[in-house]
Amino acid sequence: QVQLVESGGGLVQAGGSLRLSCAVSGSMFSINAAGWYRQVPGKQRELVAAITSGGGSANYADSVKGRFTISRDNAKNTVYLQMNSLKPEDTAVYYCNAVVLTSSLNKFDFWGQGTQVTVSS
Repeated sequence: QVQLVESGGGLVQAGGSLRLSCAVSGSMFSINAAGWYRQVPGKQRELVAAITSGGGSANYADSVKGRFTISRDNAKNTVYLQMNSLKPEDTAVYYCNAVVLTSSLNKFDFWGQGTQVTVSS
């Protein structure tokens, strides 16, 4: 059983910063690619940022480029999303996603439960 637990969401004023964390735990060998998505009511979930297994490459949605940074600490099995210069349109539920090589040597796609980020104007 693999679990992803997000933390760090909350209410912040426009222009402020938040740092989201996603801790991955359970019966696994490694975390492959990982990413952060977000969703607002009535809209599809969208990719915000993604990072490769080694952390050497990342890609971002155009709307967050230059403001958000994804990173990972493989020793801690944790993925982060540093969000700066937040805007009201960044308000959403943020979900962590990871492709995990489980202890049974299968790769599965796992999701966290989501954390609410609210940016006030």
